[in-house]
Amino acid sequence: MADSRMRQIPPQGQTEARATISSRAHYADETFREVRLGRDEVVSTEFHGCLFLHSSFAESVLRQCRFVDCVFRQSDLSLVRFPGCSFTRTRFERCKVIGVNWTEAYWPKAGLGDSLGFSECAISHSTFLGLSLRGIKLIDCVALDVDFREADLSGADFAGTDLAQSVFGDTNLAQADLSRARNYSIDPAQNELHRARFSLPEALSLLHSMDIVLVDED
Repeated sequence: MADSRMRQIPPQGQTEARATISSRAHYADETFREVRLGRDEVVSTEFHGCLFLHSSFAESVLRQCRFVDCVFRQSDLSLVRFPGCSFTRTRFERCKVIGVNWTEAYWPKAGLGDSLGFSECAISHSTFLGLSLRGIKLIDCVALDVDFREADLSGADFAGTDLAQSVFGDTNLAQADLSRARNYSIDPAQNELHRARFSLPEALSLLHSMDIVLVDED
């Protein structure tokens, strides 16, 4: 079951649900329902405690926006761009977040814990290359062909997530929980796995990169 903290709905304001978003605006405790941005661009807008429902941001550009305590639910963010955006405690639930280059967003050098979380999402063909996302939660997601190289994912939770064809290299997975993840290919010699959690039979894939012969004896 997904982490309960990722299912909290932010407090809603007294206004009716909005269907449009403006640039250079400030929204707090707002609900946005069925927003359709298309390929539009939103610039320098702040969202605090906002909920986005059944909306489409596919191929749109959100530039230098700020998201704090926000939830995207059952929305399409395929190929969205986030250049210069910042995220604090932002959650995506049952969303399509496919083909997103998260390195375009603004990430403080020190890294922020609890910046992003994904639950029951499709995040395939995305990249987190070199990002510091300690404690990130990827719960029951489809994460095919995702680039996690050089990222700090220490303490991450991959419970129930399909990681087929995803790439790990110089990735910090210390204390990460992959005990319920599946289809991953991780080279122990090329990644930090100190106290990471794995379970059988999936953990046998860790041996595939080693120059050893496995013998199945009856």
